[in-house]
Amino acid sequence: DAFQVPFRVKDVLPVLPHEISWPVMNNLHSAVDLLPKYVGSLAPSNGTVSWTGSCFRDNTAVIEVTARAGDRGIGGGVIRISTGAAHSWTCMDLYVFATPYRVTWDYYFSSKNHTLNFESWEELAELEYVKQHGVSVFLMPSGMLGTFLSLVDVLPLFSNTGWGQSANLAFLKKHMGATFERRKKPWRSPIDPKDVNSGDFLAVSKIRGRWGGFETLEKWVTGAFAGHTAVCLKDEAGKLWVGESGHENER
Repeated sequence: DAFQVPFRVKDVLPVLPHEISWPVMNNLHSAVDLLPKYVGSLAPSNGTVSWTGSCFRDNTAVIEVTARAGDRGIGGGVIRISTGAAHSWTCMDLYVFATPYRVTWDYYFSSKNHTLNFESWEELAELEYVKQHGVSVFLMPSGMLGTFLSLVDVLPLFSNTGWGQSANLAFLKKHMGATFERRKKPWRSPIDPKDVNSGDFLAVSKIRGRWGGFETLEKWVTGAFAGHTAVCLKDEAGKLWVGESGHENER
C-alpha cells in the first residue's frame, strides 16, 4: 500500500495567515493550472476506466444507462467512481464531466465509492452520443485550490478597465515574453487606399474587455502574437476590401 502522509504543505496553505499563504500560492500556481487533463471516456460498452489522480492514486469509473423516465422520457445515467490511495488526509480531486450537450463537475475528498447522477439526458441525441463515444472525464490537476488561484490570475483579463488592460499586458509578458509598447501620438494615422495592395496583412490584437481576455488566452494557448487577422483585397474596379477572420458576411 502507498504511504499516506497526514497532509501536504499546499493542502494547508489556505488556513495559514495570508501574509504567508498568498505569496507561496501565487508561486505554486498559474493560469496553466486551469487546463484540464483528459483521463478517459465512460461509455456503456467500454467497461471500467482507470487512472491516477492528483490526490488519489487509484481511481476507477463506469457508467450505467438508466431506464428511469425523467423529465424527457428518455432515461438518464449514473457514473460510479471509486477513489483510493490518497497522497494525504487533506487533499481532494476535482473533475469535469462533459458531453457536447452538458458540462458538470464534482470533487472527491475521501477514499470510497461515489456516484454522479444524470437524471435525464438533454435529448435523444445525447443518449446516442454517450452510447457511442461516452462521457469525457477531465481531471483538474491542481485540485480545488489550484484551480481557484488560477482563476484569480485569469479573471482580471476580462475587465473592461485600465486594470484589465494592464492585467492582459502583464499576462502576455509573464507567460509569452511578449511586450506591447505604447505608440507616440497621434494614435490614428490616415492611410491612403492607393498605398494598400491586395494581400497586405493586418495583425489585430485586443488587450481589453471580454474579447481582449479571450484573445490573450488564445495567444497563450496557440503561441500566436495576434488575436485575429485581416487581409486587404482590391477588386477589378480598384475598390479596397478588408476581410477579417471570425466575422461572417451575411449579405
